[in-house]
Amino acid sequence: MSVTFWKKKETRPQEKKGFFREWGDAIMFAVVAATLIRWATFEAYTIPTPSMESSLLVGDYLFVSKLHYGPRTPITPLQVPLTHQTIWGTSIPSYSDLIQLKQYRLPGFTSVKNNDVVVFNVPFEDQHPADLRTNYIKRCVGIAGDVLELRDMQVYINGKPAENPEGMQNRYLLETSSMLDADFFRNLGISLAGIQPIQGGYVVDCTPEQAEKFKSMDFIKTVHLDKDVPGRADAEVYPHAPSLLKWNRDNYGPIMIPKEGQTIKLTAETTPIYEPVIRKYEGNKNVGYENGIISVDGKPITEYTFKQDYYFMMGDNRHNSADSRYWGFVPEDHVVGKAVLVWMSMDPNGGVSGKIRWNRLFNLID
Repeated sequence: MSVTFWKKKETRPQEKKGFFREWGDAIMFAVVAATLIRWATFEAYTIPTPSMESSLLVGDYLFVSKLHYGPRTPITPLQVPLTHQTIWGTSIPSYSDLIQLKQYRLPGFTSVKNNDVVVFNVPFEDQHPADLRTNYIKRCVGIAGDVLELRDMQVYINGKPAENPEGMQNRYLLETSSMLDADFFRNLGISLAGIQPIQGGYVVDCTPEQAEKFKSMDFIKTVHLDKDVPGRADAEVYPHAPSLLKWNRDNYGPIMIPKEGQTIKLTAETTPIYEPVIRKYEGNKNVGYENGIISVDGKPITEYTFKQDYYFMMGDNRHNSADSRYWGFVPEDHVVGKAVLVWMSMDPNGGVSGKIRWNRLFNLID
């Protein structure tokens, strides 16, 4: 009888990775981790325009939470990691739209609420897939199912005055007897992004309280609020039907914000408002619009049931904001996340010594 004793298997010493392989693996892991964090949790953004002043300033750096409303699965999977529309520092597209997937939203711990500051993909930008359209940041003044109206610059929701954001700005025309320098406006807390010299004075975006201070200064002759009057139609505002709707930036609506599952009658008054929604954002095929009648797959429709929620967004700088008053509703599937924190703020006009706005660091966004 032969007996074989168990022997420990001989193992070769693990081959040590080369320098370039080690760095390659580390970089790959970092890219994957950063991509997952950026997609599912938080993403950094910066404020490039003054449309949200004085709540958010040009040069503010934000963290935007994807967790609040739930992260979205990508529509466009063929994309260079950690890019948006182009490869860094170039005009070369960073994605291919050969593959377009159906989008889903993972569960979040809240939904979009009135007065939330929201980052979203701007709906009107047709040259990019929906998930890669330019990011805008505005305040959600109306949620799905609300009836919104502006009367003399005041927002009303379902017939009741909405709460105005602290620091909300309007546009004023100043007639002055002398030139005013940058330090004058800066000392009043007015951003230089909202100052425009004109003959005999300045156009200034500021709060009503700041406007009252101007009135007490002897070198300022007049302070005029630049507002539109009721009944004067502005062809620039949505739905761009001035012959039918006498709306403007300060007197707008009433307008019903579409809600998932809600059915509306399509009349001569409502069809111009909701036709772009039915055609662009609802996933319908072969939508036609002729002589005021909408057709889907060749069949005229007299009512429509919405497939998703929509929102009405406005900037806090009410007279210097390209928002829903001009291009319409924001579909729910375009919502990116909720702005939660200013982690850094750099004044582009502050000079070397005053570049960082120290009082804005790590401020929560309300």
